[in-house]
Amino acid sequence: MPNGGIFTALAVSAILLSAVSLEPMGVRAEEPGRAKTKGYPAVEDVPPWPEKPAMTADEQSKLKKELNAARDRQGVARKAKTHAAPTQPVKP
Repeated sequence: MPNGGIFTALAVSAILLSAVSLEPMGVRAEEPGRAKTKGYPAVEDVPPWPEKPAMTADEQSKLKKELNAARDRQGVARKAKTHAAPTQPVKP
């Protein structure tokens, strides 16, 4: 019977050892020294103001004039298209 007790003690200790050694695998371990990021900046994290503006006042006024001219050209083209004589539908 002493061999049976030793075998049981070894089996129990092996099971206990494997359970203890495999337990950390179930828990997600974080890498030390690496901050967790969610992809979004914090609310109080505001980027610094740029030293130079994206566009000067002259560039903005020039762009507005160009956009207004393009809009007017499209409006004239659209009116000409709607007032044109309707075409005859093509029969298949």
